[in-house]
Amino acid sequence: MSTNTSEGNNLGSTAHNVTGITPMSLQNTLKEMLEAQYVDIEDMSGQLSYLPPFDRACALNRDLLAGCGQAFNAVIVSSHFEKKSTLARHRLVNSTLKAEIAAIHAWTPKCFTPAEWEKKQADGGPAPPPAS
Repeated sequence: MSTNTSEGNNLGSTAHNVTGITPMSLQNTLKEMLEAQYVDIEDMSGQLSYLPPFDRACALNRDLLAGCGQAFNAVIVSSHFEKKSTLARHRLVNSTLKAEIAAIHAWTPKCFTPAEWEKKQADGGPAPPPAS
């Protein structure tokens, strides 16, 4: 399991100080509540290119940073996703992280069962980082 954080301007670190939400806190909650076998959280907060132009301007305004700064991409592998549609998986994750999602700007989960994740890896998908 890994936690990726993007390097960039200081927007991400400022936003973390405002909300207290970090990739590690998200990862820990998902591992505990969904018994996730693999969680990879990528902090996109310092990369303004993911934002539409209006939101980019908002993020650059430090007075408004608390309302529009943090963004995360996630890969989550859990047996809790078995026999669930993509929408049902996202709803499960979103309900698990309800408070956190309410405090951040953008959240993009990709949810896999263990079998789907193994197949994705075998088909040349991104390899998980080595366990530490």
